[in-house]
Amino acid sequence: MSARPFQVLFLCTGNSARSVLAESLLNHWGHGAFVAHSAGSHPKGQVHPIALELLAQMKLPTAGLRSKSWDEFAAAGAPALDFVFTVCDNAAGEMCPIWPGQPITAHWGIPDPAAVQGSDTDKWLAFRTAFQQLESRIKLFTSLPIATLDRVKLQQRVRAIGSGTTQAAQQEQQ
Repeated sequence: MSARPFQVLFLCTGNSARSVLAESLLNHWGHGAFVAHSAGSHPKGQVHPIALELLAQMKLPTAGLRSKSWDEFAAAGAPALDFVFTVCDNAAGEMCPIWPGQPITAHWGIPDPAAVQGSDTDKWLAFRTAFQQLESRIKLFTSLPIATLDRVKLQQRVRAIGSGTTQAAQQEQQ
């Protein structure tokens, strides 16, 4: 992997909540070493308002966030992706485009906060929970010694982060 920032794509079916939260979180916690993007297989066309409000409350970047198709990242001229993470079970089970550059992939499934029915409090709690889970995984990801890991070991580590075996991933880093 090169000295350029790592290009990371977060995928979800609708690209309105989880993947957008992850994009903003990685662009913040990546401190310029990562450039995060998000997309969906069937984008909703707009970012969920609670996702945008939560990011704003947390003082995280929202500029340029939009719901878009994953086709943008498989087209000519798209950034060469280093990592692709699915954050919803539906997207993980779909046939993805062929990503140029053979990025490292992993599934980091998070329950869909946009699907929660109930009170506004219930919805906000779901978004906050998804945010915290993603933030934890992204902090682990950004702390990986990427430059010193071979491709197989790096693949194992990013999959461990997504499988919830974060203790094992943290211990391996030490």
